[in-house]
Amino acid sequence: QVKLVESGGDSVQTGGSLRLSCAGSGFTSNTYSIGWFRKAPWNEREWVASIDRLETPHYADSVQGRFTISKDSAKDTVYLQMNNLKPEDAGMYYCAVNFRTLYWSLADHFEVWGQGTQVTVFA
Repeated sequence: QVKLVESGGDSVQTGGSLRLSCAGSGFTSNTYSIGWFRKAPWNEREWVASIDRLETPHYADSVQGRFTISKDSAKDTVYLQMNNLKPEDAGMYYCAVNFRTLYWSLADHFEVWGQGTQVTVFA
């Protein structure tokens, strides 16, 4: 059974940094994309970043230059380094895996989701 577990969420001051982890298990293929999405109470769920099956990173415009996604293939773990955090970055962060399609930002194409990790950014 494929499972994803996020960790690393915390409460930080504006301008601070966090590193989120997404640990995967039960993967039956080493060809997949992992995406990070976030959901704030005042917003719809939005795509943040992905690393695709070619291990190419992709970022939403709102986080480009501040966030870095990386992957440890040996551990099936993906990291999201978040720097210069802003209040608008706050929310529940979810990682998800897409084994089937080439899309890396469309939530409907991701098959398995983690339970989320909370990020709070205060002024």
